[in-house]
Amino acid sequence: MAFHGTIRPGLIQLRVLDLDKTLDFYKNILGLDEVGRTSDGRVMLKCYDEFDHHSVVLRKTDKAGLDYVGFKVISAAELEAIKDKVTKFGYKVSEVAPNTEQPGFGKQYKFTLCTGHEFHIYSDVELASDHPQIKNPDIWNKPPRGMRAVRLDHFLLYGPGIEEAERFMKEVFDMYVPEICNTPDGKRLATWITGNNKPHDLAFVEYPKPNTIHHIGFYLQTWEDILHAADLIAVNHLKLDIGPTRHAITRGLTIYFWEPSGNRIETYCGGYTAYPDSPQRVWEASQLGRGLFYFSGEMIPSFLEIVT
Repeated sequence: MAFHGTIRPGLIQLRVLDLDKTLDFYKNILGLDEVGRTSDGRVMLKCYDEFDHHSVVLRKTDKAGLDYVGFKVISAAELEAIKDKVTKFGYKVSEVAPNTEQPGFGKQYKFTLCTGHEFHIYSDVELASDHPQIKNPDIWNKPPRGMRAVRLDHFLLYGPGIEEAERFMKEVFDMYVPEICNTPDGKRLATWITGNNKPHDLAFVEYPKPNTIHHIGFYLQTWEDILHAADLIAVNHLKLDIGPTRHAITRGLTIYFWEPSGNRIETYCGGYTAYPDSPQRVWEASQLGRGLFYFSGEMIPSFLEIVT
């Protein structure tokens, strides 16, 4: 599909408890590259196949979880247009000056959704110093490390009022909704949303506590890479949540686990090709276990209950 409006999720800032131990995980087990550090001690990282300056930021604090997520939009003109649509939708917008909160990033706008999550939008980002080759490119500059994470892929956010959040993503970000799950009375329990051909760029689950995150998803290339990630989880004594397994929702191949600070990570590959004209896939809440864990067909309590 042609890109217009919002291109992709491109930035996430996470709170971590033990910066050194958690950074070692992101660099040497997940396989991200450290780009640099901000003046206030945050660490910027990127996956090996990403062009932008950085995509993941770690901030040391006393409580793990999410600071905010950022979406890249296609142009400076579209950035202003989306900012105006956010205001018209009813959310207060603040401007972030270039190269302040995020080195290498141009002007950003930030606002908070009804779910309590802070979102940023931006259009201009510096090219990473160690970006993928452009002229007669090799497949990588240096061998990928650890789990060989290709890119920041998606995230699942928990909070109240996700029907409004879903409407916002469609009306303001010009995204669409390939897949949903409803309660017996027809209310939205979960929604999977995308702005491209991926089955999801982000998802929401209805939850009473605002501004919580279920997981951050990183894309791997193959099922064998997922199995390799499972080996690294075992070798490094990380806490496994579920997998390796398959989702019926999105059809992704997956494994979930926790990084040292307690934020849940998904390494993910596959998934169907989404198109905005395809019929929306609808799941009943009673079938959510099968939708999430296709092989066993059973819900795992920790998967729904543990968030940061």
